Amino acid sequence: MRWSAGWRSTSGAVVQRPRGGRAVPGTVGVWTVGWPSDRIRSVSDEGLTLTVIGECGAAVGELKDALRHVREHRWHALTRWPGSYLTVAARGSLTAVVGDLSGQHPVYWRTLADGVWWSTAATPLAALDRTGPDPVALAAHLAHAQPDTLRRSLFGTVRRVPTGWVLLLDDGGARTRAYEPVEYPQVDIETGAHHLARTLLLAVSARLGEHRAVSSDLAGLDSTTLACLAAQHRPVTAVTFTDDRIGDDDLAHARRTVAAVPRISHRLATGSEHTVMYEGLSHPPTDTPTAYTVTAAIKRATLAPVAPQGPGVHFIGEAGDCVLSASSCYLADLWRTGPRRHAWRHTVAHARLSTRAPLTVLHRTLPAARGGLADSWHRAAALLRGAPRPWIPQAERYLSWTPLLAGADWMAPELRRRLADALDERAAHLSDGPDRIATWWDRQDLARIGADLTGWRSLVEADHGPSFELAAPYLDNEVIRAALAVPAHRRGAPDRYKPLLSAAFPAGPVPSFVLERVTKGGFNGMSYAGFRRNAAALRTLLGPGSRLADLGLITPAPVREQLDRAVAGQPAAQGALHLAVSAEVWLRQLSTSTDTWWAGKGAANRATA
Repeated sequence: MRWSAGWRSTSGAVVQRPRGGRAVPGTVGVWTVGWPSDRIRSVSDEGLTLTVIGECGAAVGELKDALRHVREHRWHALTRWPGSYLTVAARGSLTAVVGDLSGQHPVYWRTLADGVWWSTAATPLAALDRTGPDPVALAAHLAHAQPDTLRRSLFGTVRRVPTGWVLLLDDGGARTRAYEPVEYPQVDIETGAHHLARTLLLAVSARLGEHRAVSSDLAGLDSTTLACLAAQHRPVTAVTFTDDRIGDDDLAHARRTVAAVPRISHRLATGSEHTVMYEGLSHPPTDTPTAYTVTAAIKRATLAPVAPQGPGVHFIGEAGDCVLSASSCYLADLWRTGPRRHAWRHTVAHARLSTRAPLTVLHRTLPAARGGLADSWHRAAALLRGAPRPWIPQAERYLSWTPLLAGADWMAPELRRRLADALDERAAHLSDGPDRIATWWDRQDLARIGADLTGWRSLVEADHGPSFELAAPYLDNEVIRAALAVPAHRRGAPDRYKPLLSAAFPAGPVPSFVLERVTKGGFNGMSYAGFRRNAAALRTLLGPGSRLADLGLITPAPVREQLDRAVAGQPAAQGALHLAVSAEVWLRQLSTSTDTWWAGKGAANRATA
C-alpha cells in the first residue's frame, strides 16, 4: 500500500519511522512508502519548501514559481495543477499538508505526547498504539456511506481532514482550515463546458509519460471519451469487458469507436464463471473498506489483457457519472428555491424516466426540500432511536440529504443509539453546510469514490507493481471544479444524457456518436450470479461469528434474510450487503497488519487521545 507520512516534533526527536519509508529529499520529517521516485518532487528556496507526491502535471519551473503561494499561505493555489497528488508545503515553523478534493490523497493526523504524526493512511496511525476501529464511525459508514457525515476516521484516536481542507502544523500543534468554498459560483453550461474541455485535456495529457504504455477502459461514455482524448497523443490499447450477464451494448459501441478513432487498438476481456461479484474475497490490506473488494474479480479480469510488463497508465471513467451528470436529488433544490413551474417540469420528466407517477416522485422529494443538512441528521437520529424499519428498496423511501440505508436497521440497539447521539451532536455544531442537497451529494459521492479508488490502487499495485498507474481524470481537482460549477439541474437534465460532455467536445476529438449515446450497462446480473456462486461463503462471512456482529454493527437474522433474497434472485438490499461485505473483509485484514507499519521503538506509551 502506498502512503506518505510526516512527523512534527515538539522535542526534536524522531522515535519511529514508516517501515520501508524513504525520506523525501529537501524536507524534514516527511517519508513516502511505495511511491516510485519519479512521483515525488520537491523544490526549495529561501526557507520555503514545496513537495508534490503523486501524479502532478506541474513542471519544475511551475513548482518553483508556486513557492510564492507558500510564502503567502495560498493553499488553494497549490491544488490547481492537473493530476492527482498530495502537496506538502513548509515556511519556517509552519507546515501545510494539502489533500485533494476527492479523497484519493486523504490526510489524517494524531497527537502524541511529543509531537504530531500525519499520514495519507489512517491504519498506520492507529497502529502506533494498536487502536481498534471506532464502532460509531463504522456504523456511520454502513448506515450512510457519506464520509463527511461525522467527519471522523474509522479509528477513534485518528482524526480526518475533510476533503477541501488543509492540515496546518506549527509550534502550537495541529489545526485544519478550509481551502475550498462550500458552494461554487454557478456558471452556464457553455462556460462550464469550455472549462471542462480544457481541464480534462490537461488531466489526460499530464499522465502520458514518455516511457509509459497507455491503455484504457473502452466501455461507457466516460471511459470512451478518455480513450479518445489519450489517442490524440499516444497509441492506446483499449479493453472492453464483455459478459452475457451484463446485457449492455458496450462491445458494439467499442468496436465502432475503434473503427473511427486512429491509434486505438482493441482487446476483449471475456467473463467466465469466476468473474462475478463476491468472488475471491482474500485481498491485500487496504486503508479503508473499499467497494472494489466485491468487484475485484471483474476488475482484475478487465486489466489482465492490457497490463504491461513495465511502466504503464490505464485510464478509467470512475466519477464520470458524478461530475458530468447529477442525481435527481436536485429536484429538492428546485422545489425549495426555483420557480414551481420549472420544478414541476423536471419532476414530470424524471418520473417518466423512472416509470413512476409524477406525484409519487414529488411526494418522495418534498421532505428534503423542507429542511437542510442538520435537519436531515436530526431526522435520521430520531429514526435510529426507534424500531428497525421493515426493508423496502431505497428508491421508495423519502429523499434525504443523508439517507439511512438498510444497514442501519441491522445494527444492535445500543450502537443505533450511539450513532443517533453522534448525528445530533454533529447537527448541533454544523456551521459550514451547503445550501443545496445536490452540492452535498456531489461532494460525498466524490469522497466515497476517491476512497474506494485508493483501495483499488492497492490491489492493482499488488498485482502489477507500483509502476502501473490507474488514472481517473474525472477526479482531478480542476475537472471537479469546472464540472460542479454547472448547476446540477443543467448537468442532470432529464432530456439529454450528460449534456456537459457533449457541449465540451462539439467538434471532436470524441466522435459525435459516442457523445450521443444514451445507454448504460448494469452489473445486476453479475451481482446476483456472485450471490448464488458464493452463498455459503457469504453466509459465513456475515454470520454470528463475524467481526461486524462482534461490534454490534450487524445482527445475523436480517442480514441472513437479505442474503437469502439475493441468492434467490429476488429484490434485496444489495448496496447494504455490498458495504457490509467490504467492511467485514477490511476488519479481518486489520488483525494481520498491525505490526507492519513502523520501524523503531513502540509508541503505545506516548499516544494521547
